[in-house]
Amino acid sequence: MGFQSVFRPGLFADQVIIITGGGSGIGRCTAHELASLGATVAIVGRNLEKLDSVKSEIVEDGGKCSTYACDIRDERQVISMIDAVIAEHGKINGLVNNAGGQYRQALSEISSKGFEAVVRLNLFGGFMVMREVYNRWMAEHGGNIVNIIADIWNGWPNYAHSGASRGGMLTLTESAASEWAPSGVRVNSVAPGGIASSGFDTYEPAAQKEILKFPKAIPMQRYGNVAEISGAVVYLLSPAAAFITGSCIRVDGGAPNARLCWNPPQQHNNATAFEGFHRDIPPKLLTDGVKKQSSR
Repeated sequence: MGFQSVFRPGLFADQVIIITGGGSGIGRCTAHELASLGATVAIVGRNLEKLDSVKSEIVEDGGKCSTYACDIRDERQVISMIDAVIAEHGKINGLVNNAGGQYRQALSEISSKGFEAVVRLNLFGGFMVMREVYNRWMAEHGGNIVNIIADIWNGWPNYAHSGASRGGMLTLTESAASEWAPSGVRVNSVAPGGIASSGFDTYEPAAQKEILKFPKAIPMQRYGNVAEISGAVVYLLSPAAAFITGSCIRVDGGAPNARLCWNPPQQHNNATAFEGFHRDIPPKLLTDGVKKQSSR
């Protein structure tokens, strides 16, 4: 059994799509889905070993994939990576700007170095990849860009550095959508909420404790999964979204709608998940961590 996409087979045949942060989590899943729909995926990340592992999975499933080691915070590396994709594949039809990261810390305690590091990765790095993909290919040939941001609505306490940078990517998306439309380039974003992925396992214990509280605080009473993000990305890259640019799709279980006047109901199981990714592995936090909590 391969990826159970809701989109038709061959939808992205003959297209080359770059996916940053393609070695794990949302990027890995999106690469699998696009490859299953005929795209040649060019996955990008700092860890070549992780990228090669994903490439092996995609090739084993019958897809086409190439890998590129690149730190998107480094302008020279970004330029070299994009030139390498064009040299190998002859074009770039799409970009999924997915690479990013953050850590939990009170705003008053975030160091200047830490703030700058997160902004450089989430905002400057995303900008660099967008700009160079546009200047080196899409300005003359058109294309589609999807930026992955986050559930930043109403602020993001304890993650202010990431909220600021992801908010910057939202307005950067909106600005680019206007400036680049004459070149036939659409630019949109997807804002994931609490998505169960390998990223959960990278947080420190204090942050993981808060993550485990998440489902009870939102209307849909569950975590999302990577296939539900990938589906939104694929839609925005598809011809069905031909009149959509400068927009953002929230995939968050209604989290920002849980206002202070909302009384959380008793826990329910009525929000059915879309389980499309055949190789998805739940984060250890939601297997080992939940077991530990239930045994207390």
